[in-house]
Amino acid sequence: MLNEILSQNPNDAFARYGLAMEHSKAGEFERALEEFGKLLSIHPDYTAGYFMAAQTLVTANRVDEARRMLVDGISSARRTNNMHAQSEMTALLDELKSS
Repeated sequence: MLNEILSQNPNDAFARYGLAMEHSKAGEFERALEEFGKLLSIHPDYTAGYFMAAQTLVTANRVDEARRMLVDGISSARRTNNMHAQSEMTALLDELKSS
C-alpha cells in the first residue's frame, strides 16, 4: 500500500517514512536507509526520520554514521523547535559517545 501511495506521490513524507520503517523492522537495513535518505532529501525537517535512521544505523552496527545522523537530526529539531525530538536524539548521541 505504501508503494502504491509513493507511485502516485513520491514526495509523500508519511508514506516514505512508513516504508523506511517497514524495511528497518524487516532487517532490510540498506533499503531502509535508502528510503530514509530519500525522505530527508525531500523533507529535511522531517525530524523523526533522522532519529529512526540513526537507530537503524546503530542496529546495523554503523555507529559513526548514526552519530552523524543524530547531529543532523538535532539541527533539524532545533530549526523546527521540536524539543522532545532534540532531547531524545541528544540522549542517544550521548549514549553512543560513551559506548
